Amino acid sequence: MLRLSRCFLLFSTPKPSQVFTSATCSTQCPAQVEEAAKNTTDQPTDAIQVFMEWGCNDDDLAKILKRNPYLRNSDAALLQSKLALLSRYELKAPDLVRMINCRPRFLSSRINHYFEERLAFLSSLFESKAFLKRALMANPSLLNYDFNKTIKPVLAQYEELGVSKYDFLFMTCSRPTLISRTSFDEEKLEYIRKTGLSPASKRYKFVVSIIGVSRLETIGEKIANFAKYGFSEEDIFKFIGRSPFVLLLSIEKVQRNMTFVLSTINLEAKIVLDHPHLLYLNLDTKLKPRFLLLRKIEDMDFKSKCPQLSVVSAMRMKEKRFLKAFIECHSKEVADELLEFYMKAKEVKRLAESSRKCVRVGFPF
Repeated sequence: MLRLSRCFLLFSTPKPSQVFTSATCSTQCPAQVEEAAKNTTDQPTDAIQVFMEWGCNDDDLAKILKRNPYLRNSDAALLQSKLALLSRYELKAPDLVRMINCRPRFLSSRINHYFEERLAFLSSLFESKAFLKRALMANPSLLNYDFNKTIKPVLAQYEELGVSKYDFLFMTCSRPTLISRTSFDEEKLEYIRKTGLSPASKRYKFVVSIIGVSRLETIGEKIANFAKYGFSEEDIFKFIGRSPFVLLLSIEKVQRNMTFVLSTINLEAKIVLDHPHLLYLNLDTKLKPRFLLLRKIEDMDFKSKCPQLSVVSAMRMKEKRFLKAFIECHSKEVADELLEFYMKAKEVKRLAESSRKCVRVGFPF
């Protein structure tokens, strides 16, 4: 009987959470109870609802989940806390879409660790909310970098080479991998010296940053490719100093454009040293169609109605100006014929272009 009575007391005794006294009920007014219940039911239960409440529309949500489908299964409370942190940087839904498009796993990282210290450091570094927001959209990884072990040492390297703090921050927006991929050794420093640029030059920061993030093997291959066309080492480095972005062009693109300039337009190789746009322009949509049009105008003996410009100058024109100078200057019948010929020439693709695969070996620079 004693055991039965103990068991009865054990199962009949209410849990502490089930005890409601008149005192506790009297301290909570009905409005407070209703508000607490409302807050409980209003909490988002999944990641989709979190994104929608943060300001993302259906289009934004589709783009986000396309880049990182796993965000659909994220913890709602953790995701909500991270988005709240981004709001303090004045980032909104379109900015978030751009950031995730750049770094799909950005929200999977621990951006909430040491957030206050990181916010204070980045705010003092960029000195402008607009500038900082622009940098974060270009490189969201700034919220993950260790500022003592990563950002500060890289900044010190560039300042030692003569690149100002403002120029360094500007380059982090245009070259998002600048901080994570920068490395300098004596050979790279020698390349920079060979360009002949001084730190006061406007192009200096571009040369330093491009060489800093590039692999030595890649730089050597691109220099050797230019040497095939008869350029001396001095010519190549002076060319890089005048037009640093040639180091960003692939070897294939340089070879294709140079072949067209030499064999089809019949110009000397050194023409590109003074007119680097011949290497930057798209061969299929600019160089080839424009040259074919100029040759057709010459064959039709309508050259007298066109401005006396060299082929190189014609290639450099904006599209609207080119059409006005070489097509719209003729009668309507002739202009229609030339325009049709020009548009068809632009539609011609190189052999097997549609089936060509883009093959990359590591970092493209």
